[in-house]
Parts: sequence; structure tokens; C-alpha cells
Amino acid sequence: MREKAIEVLAPAGGPEALRAAVFAGADAVYLGGPAFGARAHAKNFTLEELSEAVSFCHARGVRVHVTVNTLLKDRELPEALTLVSALCEMGVDAVLVQDMGLFSLLRERASELPLHASTQMSLHTPGGAKLLYELGARRVVLARELSLSEIREIGERCPVELESFAHGALCMSLSGQCYFSAVLGGRSGNRGMCAQPCRLPFAAPGGTGHDLSLKDLSFLQRLSELERAGVCSAKIEGRMKRPEYVAAAVSACRRAADGDPVPEELTRNLEAVFSRSGFTEGYLTGRRGREMFGVRTKEDVTDATAKVFSSLRGLYRGERQSVPVSLTLEQRGNLLSLTARDEEGGESKAELSAPAEELPPLSGERCESQLKKTGGTPFFVKRLTVPEDGVRAGVSQLNLLRRQALEKLLSKRGEQRPIPFCNTPYRPSPRQETEKRKKLPVRAYFRSPEQIGPEALGCESIALPLDTAPEILSRLREKGFSRILLEQPRAFFGAEERVKALMAARMEDGFQEFIVGNLGGLWLGKELGATLHGSFSLNVFNTAALEQFQRLGLSSAELSFELSGKEAAALGGTLPRGVMVYGRQALMLTRNCPLANSPKGCLHCKTPGFLTDRLKKRFPVVCTGTGQARYSEVLNSVPLWLGNRADAFADFGVLRFTVENPVECGQVLKTFFRQETPGFDCTRRMFSEGVE
Repeated sequence: MREKAIEVLAPAGGPEALRAAVFAGADAVYLGGPAFGARAHAKNFTLEELSEAVSFCHARGVRVHVTVNTLLKDRELPEALTLVSALCEMGVDAVLVQDMGLFSLLRERASELPLHASTQMSLHTPGGAKLLYELGARRVVLARELSLSEIREIGERCPVELESFAHGALCMSLSGQCYFSAVLGGRSGNRGMCAQPCRLPFAAPGGTGHDLSLKDLSFLQRLSELERAGVCSAKIEGRMKRPEYVAAAVSACRRAADGDPVPEELTRNLEAVFSRSGFTEGYLTGRRGREMFGVRTKEDVTDATAKVFSSLRGLYRGERQSVPVSLTLEQRGNLLSLTARDEEGGESKAELSAPAEELPPLSGERCESQLKKTGGTPFFVKRLTVPEDGVRAGVSQLNLLRRQALEKLLSKRGEQRPIPFCNTPYRPSPRQETEKRKKLPVRAYFRSPEQIGPEALGCESIALPLDTAPEILSRLREKGFSRILLEQPRAFFGAEERVKALMAARMEDGFQEFIVGNLGGLWLGKELGATLHGSFSLNVFNTAALEQFQRLGLSSAELSFELSGKEAAALGGTLPRGVMVYGRQALMLTRNCPLANSPKGCLHCKTPGFLTDRLKKRFPVVCTGTGQARYSEVLNSVPLWLGNRADAFADFGVLRFTVENPVECGQVLKTFFRQETPGFDCTRRMFSEGVE
């Protein structure tokens, strides 16, 4: 076993899966409590079970990370803080967080609690990692879409701990940027309620008919490459999976982390217990395309035989002896004692009276042989000290001493060490009253300058992509568009320096306002001293998040469209906030374009493509960027339309034009300004109902 091998981080969807993970060799586990975890449909743990789990794991040298990684509404924040207060009392090793509001509140109330930035924060750039590190994150869980070289770049430029997925299911969308389940059925993936509509048939031209379904990731055979890229923790996805799956994945990962070969039978069994037409390494190797797609076939299901499950249960049938201990045996007269010490400074002692004159002597060699029999415990004897001439005692007495000393040490190791938590009540600040106005100011986003017509002059501001040519921007100014905002790409994998250079160049041209859609973009804007506005993809869900982004330098923020109108209206604080009032909501942001699941691979589309579902509804797919930084967005089949219904609580309305031609853009703007009924199919369900 190598010293300081990469951490094996295992999922635990319930108590049985927890035991499977620990006994199979996990260094750490991540699990969810009774609420606010990103896997609400897993069995999860009650507070009592969580407390028992922490003691069980700590006694065996296994760290416990608890997920509180969903977006939270204002009314939920007090309950979330109460939950984390209980976790601090248990002495958990880390809490994973997605919501920026909760993150800021926890930094204030529990400064000693290690906070890990969940993969739901969509972290994929050095700047995003730096921002969270400076805010107090101990670790960031990287987006699954990153390549090894991109991970290495983040590790080299930021000292924060890096956690990366090494095995398990791949979402089609960048985590934290999927609104598919929420928009189609009101069950938000950002709140742990994802219904996985992506696994249903969605057909691209020339595709397989399941063009939003990826194979599972497996990089276990190449774990050393992750470690060399700067990753300290190899994460296994699977809190919804059964214990046998957990045991198989942990056992394989454990061997790979220790530098040992993974047996072929274990690899076969791991694929048999769960896969989708095999595994993929696509994102980490940078080889994306059709080979990454896969579905759960009949053969995949039938491969998981009773024999396979029985074999895998053997991986966690008993304690794994992984905790080194030193034993010291002594005899003074009739008093026999055994002291057990672990490597963290823990110590226990067992004593008994042994009438020495009545017992035959046991040689030192026999004593050592007997005391090393630690089977059935998590301990193995690393150092052993016994009297050279042995002791006068019976074998049964040595066994009793060993059992008592190790039981006491195990109990002491499992004692909870509380983390200080300031239980200051949370009360969101009230909304600052704004001046009455005749109509809602409008910010219109255009995917292309060609979409802009004279009707857009009625907008308070317009937004265009950051890479819009400067001569086009100058012409628009000459036409009367005095306020032009430039929108960063929502994702820029491996292209941070290019985005920064474009921003700096546009600032020299006199354009100072930028729209940011990820934490890395916010970091860049702060570095350059630009005026920044937050997009919907920052997932602003509560008052605390609004206040945190205001402290980070945003001049305004667009609220998450997963909030209902009533919930959005209740948000407090002083940061100007906008609400999307027209546009096709972005359901997914994916680095592996669904249109690439065709024999030709990536089609390098000049115009948006589309996916078709079982009901023959068409969902546009638009691509952004070039080369390795390219990403795709799957848009809703119909646009959102609110008219001026957000006027009572929003400071501005957002109209987002994506696949519309110039005539359609002009008609939408006229309809909006005149407050007329639209002549096209639209949706407003999310505004009315919100999400679970």
C-alpha cells in the first residue's frame, strides 16, 4: 500500500450501503441527511442514523461528508441551518453545499466546519475554484465534463483540494445547469428531485433515439492519472445504487488507489451489476462524441445475476482490518495489562488479575501470536511489545485483554468531537422599496446581432455574446443602442485566458458591463474591475444568495426561473433583480452535444438543430464556442411568456432571443411593449407553480 494514496470517496445511500463502503475499503463516505440532499430519492439517513454513522466511520478511520447541496428557498434556510448545527454537534468531516446563500451563512456561523463546494456549483475553471477557495471552501468538487489537462490547470493555479468523479453515472448536463426535470414536470434536479427525463427517448437526426443518455463513467484503471493531475479525492457516484454496487466500485477503486491491479473478475462484476452498454472515459480523455452515449439494455440487466450479487456481498461481509494499532503487554505481580494505541494519539487500557504462581508461563512468541489475532475488528497490529520472557497467564486471559482493550479503543475513536456553531436566528432582510414606474425596464439578450431590429430601441439595454465583433458593436451604438452588455459564455472549459483577453479588449473599446453565468466568470470580472450582472445560471434562489452576490460585486442579478412569482416577490435585499419574461428556457448545458450521437459525429451546425421527444415536440439545440470550449444548450420546446406580470417585484425583465429570426424578435418586442396577448404557444407554469 502506498503512503498518502488518493482518497477513495464512496456513496452511501443508506446504512447498508455505508457498511458496504467502509468494509470494502473507502477512506471517506458521502451521504445525505433527512433533507436538502441532491439525492432526495435515496434512502438517506435520519439524524439518529447520521450520528451512529459518524461514530461508526470515525471509529474505523473513515471520514464522513454530508450533502446539504440543494438550492434553498428563504423559508427553508432556518431548517437547513438547524440541520448543519446538528451535523456540527456530531463532528462530521465536511458539508457539501451548492447554494451560495447557505454557503455564506455557514461561513459566518461555523468557521471551523470544512465546506466543500458541490459539483452542483458547475465549477470548471481555475477562477471558479479560486473564488470558492477565497470564500472559505476547503475543497471543490469539479464538473464531470473536464479533461485531465483542464483539471491539471485548475490544480496548478489554485491551492484548494480537488475532488473528481472516477466512476458512476454521467448526467448529460453540466451539474447545476439542468432544468429539464423542473420545466417538464416541476421536479427540480437542483433540489434533489430529478425525474431523469433524459433517460427517455429524445431523438436527434441520425441518432439512436436516446440522444440525451450517456454511458457511465469509469476511470478506475487510470486512477493514477487523476492523481497526477492534482486530484486528492476520487469520487464514486451512486447514492441511489444498492450495496453490492457500492462494494464493487469501492473495492476496485481501493486497489487502483493503492497501486494494485484490479482483478478482471471484479471489473466484469462491476460492469454486470450496473452499466449502460459499458463504460466511457470520454470527458477525462477529451474524446467526446457518439461513443459516449449508451442506455440500460436488457443484456445489462440480465448480466446482474444472483451469482454476481452473492460474490460482491463477500466484499463487505466482515470488518476490513485497516486501522494500525500498537499493543503493549505488561505484568506486574498478579496484574496483567494491555495498552492499545492508535496513530492519532488515542489510547485504551485493559487490566485483569492473573495469579502468576498458579499459571504456566507463556513465551513471548506465544503472546505475540495470540495478541495479533485481531480478526473481527478494524484493527491490525503494527507494533507489539511483550516481556522478553513472556508472562504467566492463560491464553483465554490474553484473548480477553485484547478484546477489551480494542473495544475500548474503538469506542473512544467513535466519540463525537463537536464543531462550534453559532445558532444566530436567520431572518432575511426585507426588500427595499423601489420607485414606482410606468413600465418594467427590459433587458433583451440576442444570440446574434442579425436578430436586432429597430423595436429593440425600446429596451433599457441589450446584451450580445462577448465575442461579437467590435465594429458591429460600434455600429449598434451609432444606431442609438447606448447601453450594450456583453455576455460571457455560460461555460468556457479550458478557455479562461481567452475569455479574459476578450473582456479586456472590449473594455478598452469602452464596453464596461458584462453578464456572468458562472463563478469563474465572476472571478474574471472582479479581476478586471468590470461592471458585472448575474445571469439565471448563477441559480440565485434566496435573499442570502442575493446578498452574497452583491458582496461579490454584482450590480444586478437575474433570479432563477425555477422560482415561482410569489417566491421571487418575497426575496429581500437591495440588489436589483431581474426575471425572465420571454424566451426558451435553457433546459440543459452539455459539453457532449446530443446532435453528435450520429454516425457523422459532431455536425458543426451553422444553424440550431433539434431533438424530438415521444410526443413529437421539438427541442432546439444551439451550440456556442469553438474547439474544446464548445458547449450546447437544449432549449424548451415553447417559450416562456409573462408579459408584464413581473412588474410588481422585478427591477427589470429579461427577454432572451435564441432561435428567433429578426422578424419574430421584432414581433415579440412589439407584443411585449403593447402588453398584448401573444399569438404563439407559450408556457408560464413555472412562474405560477414553482418547483418541488
